Amino acid sequence: TGMRVAVVGAGVTGLTATKCCLDEGLEPTCFEQSQDIGGLWRYTEHIEAGRPSLYPSVISNTSKEMSAFSDFPFPEHFPVFLPNALLLDYLRRYAERFGLRERIRFGTTVVSIRKRPDFATTGQWNVVTEAGGKQTSDVFDAVMVCTGNFSEPSLPLQCFPGIERFRGQYFHSRQYKHPDVFQGKRVLVVGMGNSGVDIAVEASRVAAKVSISTTRGAWLLSRVFEHGYPWDMVLNTRLMSLIKTNLPGPLAWWLINHKVNQRFNHENYGLQPENRWPVREPVLNDDLPSYILTGRITIKPGVKEFKDNSVLFHNCPEEEPIDIVVFCTGYMVSFPFLEESVVRVENKHASLYKYVFPTHLEKPTLAVLGLINTLGGIMPIVEMQARWVSRVFKGRVANVSSPSNVSPKMQLRLGTFGLTFDEVLKTEWLVYLDTLASFIGAKPSVLGLLCTDPWLALTIFFGPCSPYQYRLRGPGSWQGARQAILTQWDRVLKPTRTRVPAGSSSSFPSLLAVVGFLLLLAAVIFGF
Repeated sequence: TGMRVAVVGAGVTGLTATKCCLDEGLEPTCFEQSQDIGGLWRYTEHIEAGRPSLYPSVISNTSKEMSAFSDFPFPEHFPVFLPNALLLDYLRRYAERFGLRERIRFGTTVVSIRKRPDFATTGQWNVVTEAGGKQTSDVFDAVMVCTGNFSEPSLPLQCFPGIERFRGQYFHSRQYKHPDVFQGKRVLVVGMGNSGVDIAVEASRVAAKVSISTTRGAWLLSRVFEHGYPWDMVLNTRLMSLIKTNLPGPLAWWLINHKVNQRFNHENYGLQPENRWPVREPVLNDDLPSYILTGRITIKPGVKEFKDNSVLFHNCPEEEPIDIVVFCTGYMVSFPFLEESVVRVENKHASLYKYVFPTHLEKPTLAVLGLINTLGGIMPIVEMQARWVSRVFKGRVANVSSPSNVSPKMQLRLGTFGLTFDEVLKTEWLVYLDTLASFIGAKPSVLGLLCTDPWLALTIFFGPCSPYQYRLRGPGSWQGARQAILTQWDRVLKPTRTRVPAGSSSSFPSLLAVVGFLLLLAAVIFGF
């Protein structure tokens, strides 16, 4: 029989982990505590303990061509950015297409995962699960932890003096479902991540007044980017990545800052983040600037203290009356079923090689997937992690996870709000994908293609780094990859060019031909 792998969770990560195990001939069993797949993307009206909670209006932050699993493009008629229901629909199609459902045990909670006594030689784990009130113990050769990082809310009330005397209502953004709770109220949103800004925008349509309190500010990107193209298809290209990673930090910061401030001057809107590198990830929202401009939303500094019916901000003498506070203070990462020693946290760092393998296990038979948070689609990232991990489990890839190889750079940052991922851009999305792809021999060779398939090479280098690039060669290569890359703009234009017949979209890539020789130049300079 094949190697038995336990996959914990059947969300985005668990599904692709299960598929990659099957691709490598392993025997995955996926445990899902709820009755259905989809994890974060499956909206439920009531909030379930230990499960992520969405509000109905959530839309993906990354576009469909940049978020797809690398051998399964989104249907062409799907919109470019996906409402949660359509993303769930896509996950269902994925599970269907690759026969994943029969591998999943629904209604089954993983209670504990412990090393077997002979772990040092076998690398095996005892996995205790519970279903319908009774517990079962099984032995697995390897484990993939795919529980995500949006189940355990972080609400550090001790950081907000006076909250105990505040008479209004307050809750964590995880509790938020519909804006009607804000009807006619004065609302304070604490924290300026994606949820915070989304909630503030929705609230401001019905509330009397909305303020966002942010200590650090943030860069704001719009999904609709230059010339109306999706932001990630413009920014996440090999050319951009090469520029960003080869410039000194301050210069890279200046470049990004310049690009981000082209749409509107962040300083004038009270949003400009502190000048430091690395930066936290930008916030994606199309409405906030106009809502600030029309006075619906006011940006305030950090909270100093709460009073009975009001709040005081740092550097602001006057109190602001408020009725409701929404704490958008993020989430903590927790693995209640693992022993502390497995994902060891020391001086606020969890030692995980490439954010995946705990560094001090004698055998690399447990991996944590989907913890990394970069500025780019999460699905291609977790899929690439799963492709690498399943090959490590199988013994096809030399595993290099000895602690001596772990530079502090690869360790997760733990901040005041539990495990936080602020220093995000130091792990460039594309660089991380390339690194893992090179471990399994799936990284596309731009220079190699330049000789054999120049059009494809130029599209890969100057065009968006869509995930299909990682199926051109190596294990699990996919026949349709080249075609998927060359038709990516057609699938972007199809759902919006609805009034006129969609012509060929080659107008955008024709720029590539003009700058073709630049590729050679870059290759020479950077030894690419």
